[in-house]
Amino acid sequence: MTKNLSENFLRDGERLDDLERNHLHIIQDPKRFCFGMDAVLLSGMVKVPAGGRLIDLGTGTGILPLLLSAKTEASELIGLEIQPESADMARRSVAYNVASGALAEGRISIVEGDLKEATKRFGKGHFAAVTCNPPYMEGGTALRNPNDAKAIARHEVFCTFDDVAREASGLLAVGGHFYLVHRPYRLVELMETLTRYKLEPKAMQLVHPSVDKEPNMVLLDCVKCGGRQLTVLEPLVIFGADGQYTDVIREKYGF
Repeated sequence: MTKNLSENFLRDGERLDDLERNHLHIIQDPKRFCFGMDAVLLSGMVKVPAGGRLIDLGTGTGILPLLLSAKTEASELIGLEIQPESADMARRSVAYNVASGALAEGRISIVEGDLKEATKRFGKGHFAAVTCNPPYMEGGTALRNPNDAKAIARHEVFCTFDDVAREASGLLAVGGHFYLVHRPYRLVELMETLTRYKLEPKAMQLVHPSVDKEPNMVLLDCVKCGGRQLTVLEPLVIFGADGQYTDVIREKYGF
């Protein structure tokens, strides 16, 4: 049944991957960009109050709205994506999951558009939560092929972190949460930018590929107009000494 159904939604070169959550699946194209561990780890930090609205900035193929539809009781999850091909793939993933019965119709919507205009498009203060897995690297203008989907996902081609923080702040209601994943080497810049837009970091978690390696990701939970008190959570370690996923990664994230 799944194979026959998927034929109605897949294009050449694409595959249907099982997310192992509530029978949800996602359409991906290995030649473009596939979601990584960072998106999954970010989904583990996100909380949305029952009936609250969430928007994911730069949703790509829609991985975060899909994962969060299984994890939260959000009434509406919006994925905003500037690349037409990625937005189309995300829409087809949503449509497949609705057709398979894994997702309620209308709960996730994918919108094609520029995140730099998100507040203008969706209005100020209408969301309980904003998520973003932004491009980590600066210097997008120096890229050999700035139109490549992988380059756009990794480099600041269409937006800067300042753009992301400004729009997240505009979209959030006071007391709403902005969740993001980024690289630790930009942490000073991130903190300065976030606080400038009244997004106060409340929880931070460093992610280490293994116990003997430096952290290569940082997860942040920020509150709009929150107080200046930061909790540093226990670090996450992905792989143990045996090269296998650690117990916390297997148990909390399903790997």
